[in-house]
Amino acid sequence: LDHITDEFMKYRSPLVSRYASKEMAYNFSDRKKFTTWRKLWICLAKAEKALGLPITDAQIQEMESHAEDIDFVMAAEEERKLRHDVMAHVHTFAHCCPTAAPIIHLGATSCYVGDNTDLIMLRDGFDILLPKLARVIDRLANFAEKYADLPTLGFTHYQPAQLTTVGKRACLWLQDFIMDMRNLQRARDDLRFRGVKGTTGTQASFLQLFQGDHDKVEELDRMVTEMAGFKKAYLVTGQTYSRKVDIDCLSSLASLGATVHKICTDIRLLANLKEIEEPFEKEQIGSSAMPYKRNPMRAERCCSLARHLVALMADPLQTASVQWLERTLDDSANRRISLPESFLTADIILSTLQNITEGLVVYPKVIERHIRHELPFMATENIIMAMVKAGGNRQDCHEKIRVLSQEAAAVVKQEGGDNDLLARVQRDPYFAPILGQLDALLDPKTFIGRAPQQVARFLSEEVRPVLEPYKAKMDVKIELEL
Repeated sequence: LDHITDEFMKYRSPLVSRYASKEMAYNFSDRKKFTTWRKLWICLAKAEKALGLPITDAQIQEMESHAEDIDFVMAAEEERKLRHDVMAHVHTFAHCCPTAAPIIHLGATSCYVGDNTDLIMLRDGFDILLPKLARVIDRLANFAEKYADLPTLGFTHYQPAQLTTVGKRACLWLQDFIMDMRNLQRARDDLRFRGVKGTTGTQASFLQLFQGDHDKVEELDRMVTEMAGFKKAYLVTGQTYSRKVDIDCLSSLASLGATVHKICTDIRLLANLKEIEEPFEKEQIGSSAMPYKRNPMRAERCCSLARHLVALMADPLQTASVQWLERTLDDSANRRISLPESFLTADIILSTLQNITEGLVVYPKVIERHIRHELPFMATENIIMAMVKAGGNRQDCHEKIRVLSQEAAAVVKQEGGDNDLLARVQRDPYFAPILGQLDALLDPKTFIGRAPQQVARFLSEEVRPVLEPYKAKMDVKIELEL
């Protein structure tokens, strides 16, 4: 009970306490971090032994048997005493591995475990995000396909414009997500291992250990890189891997944040028009004061977090720009915050978006009513063309339509009435030759151009192929905690 009370006596990041998935929260946890450090020390010892250094099987077995049982209390006490996190964990590991103690961290610098673990966490973070983004794309593609030919008002400047379809608009969202998928995949695939580079990146300590044998030092780097699950290591580093790598990773996530903010803002605008709504739970409350309200709170949460994700991009840009020579330690505290928070935030957004895109509600009758209000104005060009075909004069017809349109606009704007342009056209004897064509001229489906065909081709050529590698993970359900 005291432990639970203590938890509420100090600040907890809502990214973890309120929103994040278990897998992403674990990916940046102390347990994952420090067990990875131990595994990297084991990889180093195994490779050094294989290349001839006097390390025994018993020492490696001892290290392997204690890879997971970390005494976090002892490590904290050691760090308070030593003021050095890596050496604190070297001592803690050595305490339970007395035989292996002399060879733990042999030839390495702190960044051997620190930076390499960061690279593993970044890689694993992308591996968590990519299937989640694929599921959002899949759900949105299904939505686009279902509503590929449902006409809806297009908006430019947030003013009614020519018609599009609900599915075509969703494809605009999808196109941005496809670019994000490419960016995340590229950032993930471009990651390399820091490897075994020594204090300033020259591998001098390892060259000394192997008595000047350059080939063995290169083989050591290659072996450890392979054991860590990477295909390549950076050929040159300072003490750290280049902090431009962090820029690459977080810029792909910030770009995703921009996409999400735009899409969720669109959903919020459409919710105000009552054309589309996010899912609303049976017992969900929209407002404590106004019981009738159905607020787009999930889309609002995504926008809120997307702003944070975009803002975090400033951190790696600043950090990379102020690293002096082989490295300075002013990157450390910043990266402890900006790297995990970027991935945690992206993770939360994608989980929430999957929930939204699986349950988007469309109201065709509301959409139809909005079209009816605006379509007579949009149909004026079609009416003019029909009159000319029936033998009328284009300029005379244009003037007639202009006068009637302004009269109808006055009814809408000044009197609050419905758009009665069509009724005015029907009453005017000038338009008698085309009265029988009016219904066909005002059919919304004649105003959507090639939108349905564009949807079909886009989904077939650019969306479905991108999802193919993630088919096995497509049926995962998301349960939102809040």
